[in-house]
Amino acid sequence: MSHESLQEAEAIAHTGVLARITGHFARHPWRAVFTWVGIIAVLIGMQGPFAGSLKNEFKLPGSDFQKATDLITEKFGGQEGDQLRVVLAADQGQSLRTPEREAAVKEILALAATSQKDFNKHPDQVASLTDPVAAGSRSISDDNRIAFFDVQYDTTGFEIDRPAMEKLQEQIREVGAKAGIQTEFTGPAEQAPPESGTSELLGIIAAFFILMVLFRALIPTFIPLIFAIIGVMAAFLLLFLAAALTNFNTVTQILVPMIGLGVGIDYTLFIVTRFRQFLHTGLSPQDAAAAAGATAGRAVVFAGLTVAISITGLALVGIDFLTKLGLGSALGVVTAVALAVTLLPGVLSLIGHRIDSGRLGLPKVDDSPKGIAATPVAKWGRFVTDNARIVFPVSLAVVFILAAAVIPVRLGLADSGTSNKDLTTRKAYDLLSEAFGPGFTSPIPIVVDMTGDANAAKDVADAAEKVPGIAQVVPPIYNAATPAEASVAIVNTYSKYAPQDTQTDDIVSTLRDTTIPTVLAGTPAHAYVSGQNAAFTDIGDRILSRMPIFLLYIVGITFILLTMAFRSVVVAIKASLTTLLSATVGFGVLVFVMQQGNFLNLVGLDRTGPIESFLPPIAFAIVFGLSMDYEVFLMSRIREEYVHGLETKEAVRQGIAGVGRVIVAAALIMSVVFFAFLLNPDRVAKEFGLMLGIAILTDALLVRMTLVPSLLALLRNRTWLMPAWLDKALPNLTVEAPVERTFKK
Repeated sequence: MSHESLQEAEAIAHTGVLARITGHFARHPWRAVFTWVGIIAVLIGMQGPFAGSLKNEFKLPGSDFQKATDLITEKFGGQEGDQLRVVLAADQGQSLRTPEREAAVKEILALAATSQKDFNKHPDQVASLTDPVAAGSRSISDDNRIAFFDVQYDTTGFEIDRPAMEKLQEQIREVGAKAGIQTEFTGPAEQAPPESGTSELLGIIAAFFILMVLFRALIPTFIPLIFAIIGVMAAFLLLFLAAALTNFNTVTQILVPMIGLGVGIDYTLFIVTRFRQFLHTGLSPQDAAAAAGATAGRAVVFAGLTVAISITGLALVGIDFLTKLGLGSALGVVTAVALAVTLLPGVLSLIGHRIDSGRLGLPKVDDSPKGIAATPVAKWGRFVTDNARIVFPVSLAVVFILAAAVIPVRLGLADSGTSNKDLTTRKAYDLLSEAFGPGFTSPIPIVVDMTGDANAAKDVADAAEKVPGIAQVVPPIYNAATPAEASVAIVNTYSKYAPQDTQTDDIVSTLRDTTIPTVLAGTPAHAYVSGQNAAFTDIGDRILSRMPIFLLYIVGITFILLTMAFRSVVVAIKASLTTLLSATVGFGVLVFVMQQGNFLNLVGLDRTGPIESFLPPIAFAIVFGLSMDYEVFLMSRIREEYVHGLETKEAVRQGIAGVGRVIVAAALIMSVVFFAFLLNPDRVAKEFGLMLGIAILTDALLVRMTLVPSLLALLRNRTWLMPAWLDKALPNLTVEAPVERTFKK
């Protein structure tokens, strides 16, 4: 490396706000260490007095189901806390109504009643439990084989101590087993805290092996893993503090480690790679750490900024819990970026030349120009650009074919009937469906505002009985002693079909569009259809109607930022549209597997269901942010080569050869972290893991390493088209300092 190049690299370490931050912590590494030790200690100390808990709260102002929910809360009073449903079953051909089993049921009821006192905030105020096998009970099947009872707590399932809940269930199972009773559990109190840990561990193990192949040394391999773990821990601490101020959905605790581990490893990987390059060219450890943070750190901040901007776009969808779900999941990105540009430069400065320690006898990576040119990635870059006229249309066709799988998408909520068959919630669902019908687990309540028409509820109930597909209509429940005194009533209806079946959605539509308008025509009364299917139909409709605005927002903002960064409208348009394609491919594969049932057994499920309504906008926002670091690192290198005099096609080759290996490794790491969540028993975790994993792999391998290089090779110098008026209007945004060239030997 020349003296002038060294001076240029050292100068970068002292230019700009970010450079001053990274430079400060690189020169004072122990300040960085003690600062973060203090931050983590404070966050841990605040958990006791200030931490909140996660709660599932779905509100959609103006929707039918929200009007129904508000009426129930206002006229009947809201029930605080979550419910545990205990399902009891005798063996086939046997009855629960035997002296031995009836005695066991009473003992189980006593255990459940004790749990109310143990788990409730107000143990002196407990709801009485109904014996499901007593004479006249409506909670037992016609053959007396299956029964259930509900336990109401005044706390949420997330607030209940999980080991204590598991101990209660174990005690109930032991009592039941002695009498030949199978016991299963469902309800919000059982479903609230999704299990995690195994998926994260497997993702970290897989990432370790990929990093070892990339670095061939233990020290640079462990650094990204350790930083990712610290980032996820800090994100969780922040999440629970934020939960004290507002409600965050329990799904957030799945997304935080999933996103946090992926970006934490990737962001650290890019900066560690740059640090090693600077170090090998002659910079001191302090200057190398500062320069790495000032160069690669800019791309990391840019990628994190893109995630933040994409997440803010969720507000355009107009669903509060969705926006908070996105904000909660973005905490892992925030902590990853903060660690990467503050603590990481300090740690790298302390490690210095020991960064290549721990080789375990593995051969050193050949970073010479000849060695780089001989890598598989470099060879692939030459193949793609030499055969661009074939590669571009073929790769584009593959992307469109995969993305087309999204066309039959159906948004909704897949209930316990589609979850893993080994879960107790699934077993409870199957037993209840067998005993009381597939629609029993998810009633379709019709909330009737009877103002001005005392017969409205009865008329609605009578009409509902004639709707095709409805198995049962329960007589109206009034908010007063008699219909004449009542102002609101609830008419519970039950479908003949499972909640996730399209026929159940059709029933909701028939009730809303035909039955209720016909019955209440000419009366002052109103009726609103509620329940799980109605709620997620409304949420899905809202999301689908707002998705174009949301996508236009994130595509538009991404276009502006990339135009400012690369001074090319072609690069910006290409990046925005190809990222949209990558996300759509991930969504299409998700529909192909989870909804259509192809290869469903490979993800640990045996029943199809709709795609969760809230998944598409969150996943699209996340993919846009995550893919930006690949785009920035690749295009920065290509543009640098072009600015230094290479023709576009050759610049593309050199860019892929220079940073392609790191981009591929980063994408593989992030995707395996996501795919590891396919092993999580929770269906939502599987959906996010599958979609994000496929989207990231598609973006890095098929789009950034194949489609984009072939397109740029065809466009040649037209790649850098920038109207003069726009060039003057937009400020410059440097996302990667142009020093890659100084690494050549």
